[in-house]
Amino acid sequence: MDLHHPHLISDCLINMFTYLTEEDLIRASAVCKDWHGAAESPWLWRRMCLQRWSFCNLAVLGSEQGNHSWKRYFLRRCHLEMKMTKGKPEGYTCKSLREHTGTVVGFVYLQGNSAQHPDVWSSSSTVCSASTDGTVRAWDIQNGEVLWCSPVQDPLTAIVSDERHEVVITADFTGLVKTWRGQTGQEVASFATASPHCTLLQYNVDNDWFLTVGTSQGSVCTLADSALTKKSSVMVCDSFKVNTLIVSPDKKWITAGTKDSNDLSPKVIYTESLTSASEDEDPLCQSLPVAGCQAAVFVPTQPARLAIIHHHAHNKALTVFDVSMKKTKYKSLIQVQQVESFPLALNRWSSHILLEAKDSNCLVVAAGPELWVYSLKGALLASFKEHTMPISSMCVDSFRVVTASQDLSLRVLTWRNDGDRGLTLESRYHLLGGSHSMSRGFTHVACDYSSIVAVTEGKYGNDVLKAYSFMS
Repeated sequence: MDLHHPHLISDCLINMFTYLTEEDLIRASAVCKDWHGAAESPWLWRRMCLQRWSFCNLAVLGSEQGNHSWKRYFLRRCHLEMKMTKGKPEGYTCKSLREHTGTVVGFVYLQGNSAQHPDVWSSSSTVCSASTDGTVRAWDIQNGEVLWCSPVQDPLTAIVSDERHEVVITADFTGLVKTWRGQTGQEVASFATASPHCTLLQYNVDNDWFLTVGTSQGSVCTLADSALTKKSSVMVCDSFKVNTLIVSPDKKWITAGTKDSNDLSPKVIYTESLTSASEDEDPLCQSLPVAGCQAAVFVPTQPARLAIIHHHAHNKALTVFDVSMKKTKYKSLIQVQQVESFPLALNRWSSHILLEAKDSNCLVVAAGPELWVYSLKGALLASFKEHTMPISSMCVDSFRVVTASQDLSLRVLTWRNDGDRGLTLESRYHLLGGSHSMSRGFTHVACDYSSIVAVTEGKYGNDVLKAYSFMS
C-alpha cells in the first residue's frame, strides 16, 4: 500500500469493510481518522441498506450533508424494526379511540407509512373509520385525536379509501355510496345502488379513477371519477350477493363471486369491459373451474396470478390460476390456466377463512384459531395455534403478519429467511386489547410500516379503535 496515495488507502479500507456487520463497522470507525472516514462512506451504508431491505424510501433521505444520511437511515430503521419485533411496552404507544357510538364496520389508512417505501423520520398516520352510528371519522392515530367527523346519516356498512387521491368511499344500508375528501371530510358525490349490502373495490388504471360495487342482487356496478358516473353493470351471481371483489396487480382483471353458495363459481372479468363498456358487446367474463369460493387473493408480485380457497369433495382445496388474454383475428378470449392445486387440512365446517399472499411463493391462511403458511406448491412452511379463540382478521406485509382474534389479543409474527428453506414466519408477541369486561374481542386489524390499528367490539355496541404506534 502506497502511503502517498490516501485515496488508495480509503478504497482498500472500504472494500474490506464490506465484510463487516454494522456493529463492527461502528467499532472500526473509532480506530483512527482513516478508518473513520472509510467507515462513514455513504456508499458503504447505502450498500448495507439495499442488502438488508429490497425497498428503501430514498426520497426521505434528503441531502447527504444534512442529518438524513444512509447511515442514519440504516440505524434508525434497524432500531424501529427491533422495537416492532420485540413489542416491549416502552417501544410503542397505545391510544384508545372511543368517539363512535355504534359498531365499527371497517376502517382504512388514508395517509399511512407505506410498508413498501417507509419513512423512518415521520410516523404520522391518518385512519378513517365507518360505523353503524352513521358517521365517518378521521383520526390522527399517533395523538389519538379526531381530525373530522361526517354528518350523521344512515348506518354505514362498508368503507374503502384511495390513498393516492386522499379519498374515502362509504356505503350505507340503503345502498347509497358516497365519496369524501380525506383532508376535510367534505362530501364529494353520491350514487344510489339500492343494495342493502355493498362490497366496494377502488382502483386506478393509469390516471383514471374507478369504483366497482358488488351488490346484494348479484350484480357488479362500475363507477368512474369523482362524480361517480356509472360506466357499466354486469350480473355475476343472479340470486346471491357479491361479497368477494378483488383486482389484480396489473389492474386488468377483477375477480367477483359469492361466499354464500357452494355451487356458484367465482368469475374473472376483464376490467376494460367494465370501465369502457360497449352497448354492442357483452363484458369479457369467465367462470373459474372451481365450486364455491371461501377466500381469494391475487399474488402481489405477479401480474394476474390468483389463489382461491374453495370446496373440493368433502374438504377444502387451494388452487392457483394464471389469468391472461388470448386475442385472435375476430375475438378475444380469457384464458385461465391452473398453476397448482392442493388440499388444505381445514375443518370442513370452517366458514370464516382468511387468505393473504406475501410474495410469489408464500400464502398465509387463517381459519378458527390457527394460522398456516404454504408455499405455492402446497408445502407447509409454518403453522401456529396461539390464539384461544377464532382469528377474525389479519394483515400481511413485507415485514410481519398481524392476526386479530376474539380472545382480545393481536398476535405479531415476523418474516425470517430460513436459508435453503426460504421465507418462514416466526412468532413474536401478543398485543392485548384491554379489559375483558368491556369488550368482546377484536374484529378488524390493519397496519402500515410503523403502526397497528384494530377494532375491539364493545359489549354495549360502542366499538373502540386501538392504535399502536412504534417509534424509531
